[in-house]
Amino acid sequence: MTERILKNAIHTLNVESSAILQLAEDLGDEFILSVQHLLDCKGRIIVTGIGKSALVAQKIVSTFNSTGAASIFLHAADAIHGDIGMLKSEDIALCLSKSGESPEIKILVPLLKRQKNKLIAITAQADSFLAKAADIVLLLPATEEACPFNLAPTTSTTAQLALGDALAVCLLQERGFTKNDFALNHPGGFIGKQLYLTVGELAAGNEVPRASENSTIIELINEISSKRLGATAILSTQEKLLGIVTDGDIRRMLNKHSDFQNLTAADIMTHTPKAVEAEVLAINARAIMQEYSITQLPVLKAGLYMGMIHLHDILREGIA
Repeated sequence: MTERILKNAIHTLNVESSAILQLAEDLGDEFILSVQHLLDCKGRIIVTGIGKSALVAQKIVSTFNSTGAASIFLHAADAIHGDIGMLKSEDIALCLSKSGESPEIKILVPLLKRQKNKLIAITAQADSFLAKAADIVLLLPATEEACPFNLAPTTSTTAQLALGDALAVCLLQERGFTKNDFALNHPGGFIGKQLYLTVGELAAGNEVPRASENSTIIELINEISSKRLGATAILSTQEKLLGIVTDGDIRRMLNKHSDFQNLTAADIMTHTPKAVEAEVLAINARAIMQEYSITQLPVLKAGLYMGMIHLHDILREGIA
């Protein structure tokens, strides 16, 4: 049973990956023309389909929108019952159908042509109703479905999705879409936080541990404990960062000295510690912590100490 399961899974992945490789080899002028038309589109990209192709169409719409190409999903069945009214003359239609012969597609396509919308077809049948009516045809490879009965849409939907991704990536690159643009479209979740969350924003929610070079060991322990960040910054009278004392420094000092009554922060602090400016992205601060095997970073604003972040602050935001 175990071997059979793995064999079937590997077969599925091999069939689908072969289809994508074939798709890549077959790309040519029609794909380039599709990208050019989509770039020139003054309206929106209306992506439509029926059945499993409709589900793929929804994902393509999501990818288009998140990468700067305004797009709307139009279910082919709903389109012929009134939703066709969402189309404007400046929109481009992208229609997905493996066979290109679905009844809903046969009704929808003439409506699109009547409104003179440019039509790009993604289909596996070059002689289908859809392909013959389309302005541009992106052909899927003529491969069998991974389903043992060659019935359940598997290979064909994977190829459709991959082709949609290829269109989206080409569009974003041709438009000069940047990380900052991406962040504007993804303000929430892990992706957004990677692109916009700064250490200054994290530090603003923390206590601000601080001490001077003359602070006693007891004062340092109290400051570290009360501010709950595992460290305290050592500052000059001008609020400039001189050093840092961590709870690890305290433990190492106790191992070396039985009498610490005369010791001060200056005796045990790390001089010129790693620090970051407030506008540094949290994900970049995480990389610094990882590189130097540290868990705290003082945060500076215009060169002056404003607070501290802990590794846990970054991990709490889902940035790892």
